[in-house]
Amino acid sequence: MSIYNFSAGPAALPQAVLKKAQAELLDWNGQGTSVMEVSHRGKPFIAVADKAEADLRQLLSVPDNYKVLFLQGGGRAQFFAVPLNLAKRGDFAQHLVSGQWSKGAVAEASKYMRSDVVASNYEKDGNIFVSDPSMWSVDPNAAYFHYCPNETVDGIEISWVPKTGDVPLVADMSSNILSKQINIADYGIVYAGAQKNIGPSGLAVVIVRDDLLSYSRADTPAIYDYALQAKKDSMYNTPPTFSWYLAGLVFEWLLEQGGIQNIEAMNAKKSLTLYDCIDSSSLYTNHVAPQYRSRMNVGFHLADTSLNDAFLSAADKAGLKALKGHRDVGGMRASIYNAMPLDGVVALTEFMREFERTKG
Repeated sequence: MSIYNFSAGPAALPQAVLKKAQAELLDWNGQGTSVMEVSHRGKPFIAVADKAEADLRQLLSVPDNYKVLFLQGGGRAQFFAVPLNLAKRGDFAQHLVSGQWSKGAVAEASKYMRSDVVASNYEKDGNIFVSDPSMWSVDPNAAYFHYCPNETVDGIEISWVPKTGDVPLVADMSSNILSKQINIADYGIVYAGAQKNIGPSGLAVVIVRDDLLSYSRADTPAIYDYALQAKKDSMYNTPPTFSWYLAGLVFEWLLEQGGIQNIEAMNAKKSLTLYDCIDSSSLYTNHVAPQYRSRMNVGFHLADTSLNDAFLSAADKAGLKALKGHRDVGGMRASIYNAMPLDGVVALTEFMREFERTKG
């Protein structure tokens, strides 16, 4: 029986990546040791780091005037690192709140500067929408404008890019980075916790425009000072080397799949397959407006909630793992990141239809 892991994060990694890491675990690169046991400043690991950055730059077409950083702490650490690094640009930031993660960014950033929520979600006719840009405006004096293009808890994805003029646009792409083509030049900073589409937890990738490296507060912790880490090639401190190595293997795998263009097409097909199953059902429902439905995190509820436990139990026995929804939202959630094959989504929809036929 095939096992499919729908965990929202830490999430499934490509099997090819895990097999390669397994094969190299005891003797990496002919060193006779694991990659976890070599110096991050030695030539063998420097080569890993350089290739990982080069591959990521190729995948995302990162312009030369952007630095790529591999830092500790995951995405949440950037909630405070961003305001600390941009503090000298202004004494307040603006935020678009579309779900739990963008809300968390406001709470953390407000400890370091005024953080104004200029727009948020609203409900209409039983569906959840994100405020259209025509309903709010960007203050040109803001230090930055922050948003989260994909909310894992709420199953909301914003396909458009906010227009912020000279105000740096900061995007938390922890859950949809590398899932579709983006124009890095639209952003001042893009950051992402690794544990969705990049690699294991504990690592964050930060892509920051050069001209934004001179605005940090004097009391910014050194390991989160973008300018210092850029100068030290993300090695001011000992970085999470194994996570960095695995991220590099994921980047190689993505290139082998044909790059982001092919990955985006497959993600569109996977999400459409699952949403079609939900929309054609009388048992399953999704309350996010179609234009804001996430391709990465598909949430759904059972019309008869007394069937929730039976659904989860039967799904687990069928090899469909980690489908329980977030505690703040309930219901079910299928996270279908890059590593989830189409076969896994098809298996889930077949199970859902059979469960509805026999139980619903």
